[in-house]
Amino acid sequence: MSVLRAENLYQSFGEKTLFDHISFVIENQDRIGLIGVNGTGKSSLLKILAGIESPEQGELIHANSLQVEYLPQEPELEEELTVIDQIYYGESAVMKTMRRYEKALAELEENSESPEAQDKLMKAQLSMDNEQAWEANTTAKQVLTRLGITSFRKKVKELSGGQKKRVAIAKALIQPADLLIMDEPTNHLDNESIEWLENFLSSYHGALLLVTHDRYFLNRVTNRIYELDQGNLYVYEGNYELFLKQKAEREAREEQEEAKRQNILRTELAWLRKQPKARGTKQKARVDRVEEMKDKSGPEKKQDVDFAIGSTRLGKKVIEAEGISKAYGAVTLFSHFDYLVTPGERLGIVGPNGSGKTTLLNVLAGKTEADEGWIERGPTVRIGYYSQEQEDLDENKRVIEFIRETAEIVTTADGREITAEQMLERFLFPRPLQWNYIYRLSGGERRRLYLLSVLMEEPNVLFLDEPTNDLDTQTLSVLEDYLDQFPGVVITVSHDRYFLDRVVDALLVFQDNGTIERYQGNYKQLMEERKEAEAAAAAAPKPKTDEKPKTSRKKMSYKEKQEWETIEAKIDELEQEKAAVEEQIEKAGSDFEKAQEWMERQKELETEIEKAVERWTELSIIAEELEEMNN
Repeated sequence: MSVLRAENLYQSFGEKTLFDHISFVIENQDRIGLIGVNGTGKSSLLKILAGIESPEQGELIHANSLQVEYLPQEPELEEELTVIDQIYYGESAVMKTMRRYEKALAELEENSESPEAQDKLMKAQLSMDNEQAWEANTTAKQVLTRLGITSFRKKVKELSGGQKKRVAIAKALIQPADLLIMDEPTNHLDNESIEWLENFLSSYHGALLLVTHDRYFLNRVTNRIYELDQGNLYVYEGNYELFLKQKAEREAREEQEEAKRQNILRTELAWLRKQPKARGTKQKARVDRVEEMKDKSGPEKKQDVDFAIGSTRLGKKVIEAEGISKAYGAVTLFSHFDYLVTPGERLGIVGPNGSGKTTLLNVLAGKTEADEGWIERGPTVRIGYYSQEQEDLDENKRVIEFIRETAEIVTTADGREITAEQMLERFLFPRPLQWNYIYRLSGGERRRLYLLSVLMEEPNVLFLDEPTNDLDTQTLSVLEDYLDQFPGVVITVSHDRYFLDRVVDALLVFQDNGTIERYQGNYKQLMEERKEAEAAAAAAPKPKTDEKPKTSRKKMSYKEKQEWETIEAKIDELEQEKAAVEEQIEKAGSDFEKAQEWMERQKELETEIEKAVERWTELSIIAEELEEMNN
């Protein structure tokens, strides 16, 4: 069944046409991935479909009751609302009911003896029954928890940027919608959360349209690909892997058709030169057809990245680290770490958020000092560093001017010279776009320009900190092809599983205990080995232990009963406080004194939680044995 139909949509940005009278239909249960080079209008199309912007021409046809939920790249939330109120934001009966229930529950917790609060909660529970909202309520809290948000009653303004994005994702997933639109949903998520989101979306009830640079995510979630290219929309059936095959076939057909058109055009032009001035109707029509063929443009010629910049000689000694340690307050990120970087190495750094990946990258690159140990860099090392925090670009400069400030010409590994204009073309900046001012570029185009400026410095050791963020899939392919031929060393921090599998052949893996282990292989191989190890451990026979004598008691003591009834709530409260403390650590940033205070509290909470879980285990055993005796 059709959810929405778009007819002849036209949109431009200045002199650039983003999409030129495109039409398409979104069906129920469609899982659509929208791809295209940065600046082609992906976000503009999402906003039009979400009703935030209007197209210059064309129309959207859908039922009046159509519900669309939109997740932007940079979500705007109500700062004064609590997390749970933000999640249940909306005018649907279910959302209103759940808001009333959560409010009544909070009031009763504050004043448990109040008859008025008790009555209010009973009425709210009845409304939850009538609206059949209990499942939605449970799902909402499960979604929040899986996305790493456990402090449901904290105000939005107290959250970090990454936490706000995860709350916005949860809100988008929970709100009832016929069409869910998501712009880069995997940003700020770790790999475990991304895999959970993949599974969640596979059973989503409505249609889905998303933009993402995560190609594994695209491959596992989508069943149709929309590609925006030079104002046109191309539709492909299947996931990202099938799209790559079908696109290659389409481009091959277009090249054949263009070759055929050029052959016919040459024949017709030769005929025209031999003929007298056309007078007859048939000759006139033939001349008109030739003129039409001359005016028609063929497909844009694809630029192959058949070069390798970075021909500066790199000696045998690259980077050697011995006994390096780094701590912030009481938290040690890594301790007495030794590593020898060898020529030609392709190294990825992975681990949980906040484990110290970027700090290690900065220490190895010389941007941050280690607390202990020493680092020696070879005399021929020339570092290029691509940072998460993009350096400010002078918006009043033209694209070509900005790149020429870095280099007019670069030399390839085989001695060829490549001009700044040619480099820009190979990184998807055609000649007309090179004369645009930087302020007219999209966010993704600016990231691509910054990346190119780093490469134009002709480094022989590349440090890349989350290079895939905000880059489109085509640019990532260009970068990966470039790195294939790059003769130097690549060291990268990335959460992009596809990029890691494509680029690196070894990993530095941050462990939970603060140690760093080297793994020979890519990310996919690491995950497969871990799963095999977990499966083997689960299948291994458990060692026999002496069976403890069952209790002869007929019931728990009064104190044990009270403890049993409250211990789960106590564990939940400790977990929520721990999550709140972790948020404060994240917000503390470079304020190390404040971070140290929170980290000390975090350790205390971890100890309390461990003791509470052990006590819960003891009491649960007693409860089970008493239940068996009574039965």
